[in-house]
Amino acid sequence: MSKVKTPAEITLLIKDGATVAASGMGLAGWNEEMALAIEQRFLESGHPQGITLLQACSLGDWTTKRGTTHFGHAGLVKRWIGAHIGASPNLVKLVEENKIEAYNLPQGVLTQLWREVAAQRPGIVTRVGLHTYVDPRLEGGKLNRLTRTKEDIVKVVELEGEEYLFYQGFPIDVALIRGTVADENGNVTMTKEGMLSGALHLAQAARNSGGMVIAQVEYIAKANSLHPKEVKVPGILVDYVVVAASNDNHFQTEGVYYNPAFSGNVKVPLKELPPLPLDERKIIARRAAMELKPDAVVNLGVGMPTDVANIAAEEGASESIVLTTEAGGIGGVPAGLPHFGQSYNAEAMIEMPSQFDFYDGGGIDIAFLGLGQADRHGNVNVTQFGAKLMGCGGFINVSQNSKKVVFCGSLTAGGLRVKAEEGQLRIVQEGGYKKFIKNVEHISFSGQFAGQVRQAVVYVTERAVFTIADGLLTLVEIAPGVDVEQDVMQQMAFRPRVSSNLKTMPVEIFREKWGGLREIIAANQ
Repeated sequence: MSKVKTPAEITLLIKDGATVAASGMGLAGWNEEMALAIEQRFLESGHPQGITLLQACSLGDWTTKRGTTHFGHAGLVKRWIGAHIGASPNLVKLVEENKIEAYNLPQGVLTQLWREVAAQRPGIVTRVGLHTYVDPRLEGGKLNRLTRTKEDIVKVVELEGEEYLFYQGFPIDVALIRGTVADENGNVTMTKEGMLSGALHLAQAARNSGGMVIAQVEYIAKANSLHPKEVKVPGILVDYVVVAASNDNHFQTEGVYYNPAFSGNVKVPLKELPPLPLDERKIIARRAAMELKPDAVVNLGVGMPTDVANIAAEEGASESIVLTTEAGGIGGVPAGLPHFGQSYNAEAMIEMPSQFDFYDGGGIDIAFLGLGQADRHGNVNVTQFGAKLMGCGGFINVSQNSKKVVFCGSLTAGGLRVKAEEGQLRIVQEGGYKKFIKNVEHISFSGQFAGQVRQAVVYVTERAVFTIADGLLTLVEIAPGVDVEQDVMQQMAFRPRVSSNLKTMPVEIFREKWGGLREIIAANQ
């Protein structure tokens, strides 16, 4: 009997209080059809109500049109657990208004937790999250002050004299996954998908929890007609299949329905990627790229760090390094927003939980990550700014476990304009607020912990470069043409230490044409 059903039929089977988990990243791998059906049923009948929504990654397009924003109705969701919430404005509003419980946990931990649930193990023991806001000695991952948000779902444990965090598992009642083709037996391929988002592990977790698995696809094939190696989720795990009603409900990324370069079906000339304009972003990306070493395995965070890939391509240095994504891409050039998580010309694509296994074990030689706020101790916040909620995504896994981490961000924000002329930097208009403050609002990265484990940490801005020395943020480089006191010290909420060997950032990176990255990488043996 065919497993193909309509979303309206299936949503009637979802009970009040169910734990609903979804795989995907952005709109990649996202089951839009079931989200629409659940929302419609709730608005019409008030059911299902009081569900727990689990998402390992950001799932949405930052509007109220697609993604988990369909779940953003008071009463529908009781508890949210995920790595990133910023892309779903309606859910963010419910958290800010204290109408739902909310826990923000690391992306890698959540994707790996699917496997623990599938194997009926109690949870994950890991060092990921120690000394950050996820640590129960700080906030335990809780995002709001809702009275009911009292349960500690993260605990500190000690093994062989070492501290770890224990993230407890939980049964999954409904798993929402997605693929390209399903046969009548429910076997699912991902031929046109740009990533393998952990759908297999989530399906196994729901199946072994006694729950149901619902897969969205674009096409239905005859039973037993698919090549077995192309099947990424076997039919024995899939209870129901829904077919996308339109391309609008099956976007490959947040910005495009389908690009064959992201699914590995074509290779595109990298020289066709447009060069970046010479602004603060390009200056930061150029200076950050100078930290690269030959054959380094690299991770790039969302936003400004993805510009490092463009710089490497511009400079003809892409082949000197191996760029990876937390979504599982290895090789090629990671894409920026609105296609974050995808890769142009990837050499391989692996499952997201497996990628985080590699990351957590120290597989990344150097990571380039964003910098929302930094403080005098080198702590970094990318998670929550006042009432504005975002989430950590894979930031904590990557930042804590990379051999070297380079934080990329402007010194100030809110209207900053700079101009690079003849190897000099001029501040045309200062940003409206400071990003380097006395104490960050949320500790997404612990400078103290980095010092304890002797991790190499660099903070790159358009006008200054810092590192951590003796537990304090220390200025080590200054841009040519910039006044240290006026343009750096007065634009920070604290006075950093200044290295006794203060250097000038290379004048070459402040010129329209550079051409020096390959030689620098080769010298960084």
